[in-house]
Amino acid sequence: MDAELLELQRQLEAAQSARSSVRLSERNVVELVQKLQERGIIDFELLHTTSGKEYITSDHLKHEIKMEIKKRGRASLVDLSDILGVDLYHVERQSQKVVADDPSLMLINGEIMSQSYWDTVTEEINEKLQERSQIALAEIAAQLHIGSELVVNILEPRLGTIVKGRLEGGQLYTPAYVSRITAMVRGAARGITVPTNLPSVWNSLQLQLQEMHGASGVSVEGSFFQSIFNGLLKEGVVLGSVRAGVQWTPAVFAHAQKESVDAFFSQNSYIGYEVLQKLAIPQPKQYLEVMEAVNVPLLFKSSARYPDGIALEAVFVHPSVVDMLDAAVGDTIENGQWIDALSVLPSYITGPDATKILSLCPSLQKAIKSSKAVVFGESCVFSNAFIKGIFDRLEKEMDSFGIKHSAGQGKPSNMSSEHRIGSDGKDLGDNDTSSIGASSDKGPKKKRGKVSGSAKGAAVEKDDDNEESIPVKGKKAHRKNKDAGSSGDAKHGGKKASEKTKEDNTNIFPDDLIEQKVLTVAPELEELGGSDDLNGPLKLLSSHLRPMLMDAWMKKRNTMLSENAERRRRLLDNLQKQLDEAVLDMQLYEKSLDVFEDDPATSAILHNHLLRTMGAPVVDKILLTLHKDNKLKNGMDVEDSEENVQLSTADRTSLAKDLPGSLLVKAQALAETLEGKRFDSFMDALRDTAEESGLLFKKLDKRLERSMLHSYRKDLTAQVSSENDPISFLPKVVALLFLQAYNKALQAPGRAVGAVIALLKDKVPAPTYKVLADYHSTTVKVLALQAAATEDGEDCATDRMLERKEDLEERLMPELKSLVLGTSKE
Repeated sequence: MDAELLELQRQLEAAQSARSSVRLSERNVVELVQKLQERGIIDFELLHTTSGKEYITSDHLKHEIKMEIKKRGRASLVDLSDILGVDLYHVERQSQKVVADDPSLMLINGEIMSQSYWDTVTEEINEKLQERSQIALAEIAAQLHIGSELVVNILEPRLGTIVKGRLEGGQLYTPAYVSRITAMVRGAARGITVPTNLPSVWNSLQLQLQEMHGASGVSVEGSFFQSIFNGLLKEGVVLGSVRAGVQWTPAVFAHAQKESVDAFFSQNSYIGYEVLQKLAIPQPKQYLEVMEAVNVPLLFKSSARYPDGIALEAVFVHPSVVDMLDAAVGDTIENGQWIDALSVLPSYITGPDATKILSLCPSLQKAIKSSKAVVFGESCVFSNAFIKGIFDRLEKEMDSFGIKHSAGQGKPSNMSSEHRIGSDGKDLGDNDTSSIGASSDKGPKKKRGKVSGSAKGAAVEKDDDNEESIPVKGKKAHRKNKDAGSSGDAKHGGKKASEKTKEDNTNIFPDDLIEQKVLTVAPELEELGGSDDLNGPLKLLSSHLRPMLMDAWMKKRNTMLSENAERRRRLLDNLQKQLDEAVLDMQLYEKSLDVFEDDPATSAILHNHLLRTMGAPVVDKILLTLHKDNKLKNGMDVEDSEENVQLSTADRTSLAKDLPGSLLVKAQALAETLEGKRFDSFMDALRDTAEESGLLFKKLDKRLERSMLHSYRKDLTAQVSSENDPISFLPKVVALLFLQAYNKALQAPGRAVGAVIALLKDKVPAPTYKVLADYHSTTVKVLALQAAATEDGEDCATDRMLERKEDLEERLMPELKSLVLGTSKE
């Protein structure tokens, strides 16, 4: 066996030493390697070198990287790529594996570093530190070409072992140097006897170090001084307190402050805060209330030193001051007089401090709770007996205030128009059930109405005043629940009314007038000063008396006006009912105006007709009723009349100007819309006026509109069926056909009937339209002949008129009735 092995070795050596007669080229070698890889004979990764003439395995590359790191301690991946002749990508990938396998290595910023390298570096740093006593971390980072954070991470675990020093504020110091700086800080802190800013102390120490070592000496950051100082303070080596981290107050100074405060307070029974400020106490009030200091033994504390002391705005006083004032205030209240606390207290106590002392007087607090006294201003105490005496005298002299209580002047003209007087005599404001300020969408109760008007003897194409109208269907709207309406009104106008009331009360009893009267009956109050100070005692006393005077005045006024309260309620209730009916009717007829928007001439006629026939009566009723209500509210007597008076433009303007406040503006705007050409503008102005006067403006909803149109159609059909007058029949049948065609209620003057009929041409059957057109033309001729016969008295014209009228009655009217009523039934 050994012989065979030796023979094989000999043959191998011979084969290796023999020169081959056939040599492979580099290309053949590359192809051979690729063939071996394809067949799986080479099953490991092969990497090319940068020269392209060599192959290297991944394991061998990792081995060479480890060897380089072991030799160098710190190696850049770029340098390793050049040294090993392998592409940087492969070097970086294998380096990551090497670092991951070895915890003693780290890969930072493209460099691999070992712990042994850092041990060597820190030894060098320690040697340099011992030579220089201090080294900046920035300098180390710059030399090693690494970040300062990495330097800290490397040095911290080696401090006290490899590196003999202290790391503070970005600097490395030797223990000897730290001890030296500690001694300097300790000496400086102990030598300070007054409150000092610590940064200024550290600056002085830095200057001292520079003088000792020159420009090349070690520089020390202020944070290093502060750190050493904090350690000494914590250990109790230095005594005192630090405020805000920079203001140092030594214990010796705190003791001196305490002794000064004790001496002053014991001699004077008070101490002013300005005295403490002179003693370098920046917050004297807090100093006296809660005095604490860190590491200062036996410091003065107010809670222990002065358990009953009182901290005021400007001084700290002894409780005996309160006792003195309490006795004086008690006597004043008992005798029914007034007193100014400043006249009793020492001169060093000001107004705000007097207020706080008064709040501590037991007799005053007891009197306030039992309503025997009140405090005005900062220091004046008035007994209620004294105030009652002044009020009684002012009440007797109220007539001299210039406020009259006669029937015609029960309420001055500047009083709010929104205040309503109830039957019990109380001022109900907007809560009176006769005035509703909140709208309701619920449908009103319905009442049967009658179709208005016949136009016998009127010319169809003449002036509007003599023209026939398409009939109006009326529906009354009642409030379903008065209480609910009253509540809604309170929500709607309560805030406004209260603000108005406050303003009016001020106007009735101005402060200046009350002050003059008070000084007349109590001249001794002149020493309280004039009325320039809004928070002065005299001004506040006047404000206190005003509601009392108002109550007395209102009682007299309410007694006088209570008789008119029920009349006002009935008057406004009646207006609300009529307004509900009119508003719903106007909204119903307003919808038909949209059909004529493309015919400006007819639209203008219809707008003007609605303003004249429906708008004017409503405006007249509102203005007359509000005028009566205003008179009743002011205590004036008016006649109860239900006459429907037609007002002129001048009359409406005059009545509107008599209304109070903003209602005047709204009413004037409403009256002006009657002279305009748009019915929708009138409706907006009517809504504003109703809301301003506290009345409900009913809104026509879909359900109510359908109900009204159904009732309107039913009544109109009945009237067309029963109508025997051929002249009155035309507008009714036109209104019914328009309702059938557009589902809208129409009210039009006679001269617009022709335009309405023309509009119905494509909306009604041809036979119906033909008969309707003939009926209209015949009616126009009848009216024209009737007018001619009346003016000239010609028998011929009368005969022709009677013939055509007979034709209407016997032929056209029955035929048109049959056509229209048949369509209506369908």
